[in-house]
Amino acid sequence: MTARTSAVPSPVAVVTGASGGIGAATARRLAAEGYRVVLAARREERVEAVAREIRGAGHQAEAYVLDVTDRAAVEEFAGRVPTLHVLVNNAGGALGADPVASGDPDDWRRMYETNVIGTLNVTQALLPALTASGDGTVVVVSSTAGHGTYEGGGGYVAAKHGEHVLAETLRLEIVGTPVRVVEIAPGMVKTDEFALTRFRGDAEKAAKVYAGVAEPLTADDVADTIGWAVTRPAHVNIDLLVVRPRAQASNTKVHRDL
Repeated sequence: MTARTSAVPSPVAVVTGASGGIGAATARRLAAEGYRVVLAARREERVEAVAREIRGAGHQAEAYVLDVTDRAAVEEFAGRVPTLHVLVNNAGGALGADPVASGDPDDWRRMYETNVIGTLNVTQALLPALTASGDGTVVVVSSTAGHGTYEGGGGYVAAKHGEHVLAETLRLEIVGTPVRVVEIAPGMVKTDEFALTRFRGDAEKAAKVYAGVAEPLTADDVADTIGWAVTRPAHVNIDLLVVRPRAQASNTKVHRDL
């Protein structure tokens, strides 16, 4: 992104789930691209720390505590962001890996609420500001799980498929407005928390997800993809970008050196 003079305000980007992993990496990347980034996440200390780090690097960043499933909180948050150019819906996650026959309905419900309803809440609340900018972009960080099922993934697959359909439908409904809708669908990404959260802190189970995979994707790899997509010329829409590590051919076909 070209340098901006002080007379020209920086474009604004909101990133949800920005306290760690892909969200934090995306906030850093967009800040480096010249955006004033607004980081939103549930964990106050973590999200504040990421914002301080970004400011320490000489960029603009501010942090807000936000639970995307809380509609009232989301609407209040939207009132604090009157100007917006990019929204990255990254908040989400997986819980459990049980088969459909024995999966916990509460896990399914929480995944749907966070991944789908959370994305819906934030997008609805911020779409007017994105439209008013004259050049807005909605990014939905889904998953390859939203494009192909696998055993033990029913609840997460259902939620991520819901996110995919949300993005696809929104694109149809707002065509002709100055807002793009981009879906980024990462495959196997190794972060500090995703698999650990999914298996409720069981480090052994979490490690098995990546066992023998020489180079799974990193959070920075996905952030780089998001940064590229949102900085394309305004008339270019990256509808759907699936990004996997070279070792992963599909959700069920992964090369492992074991």
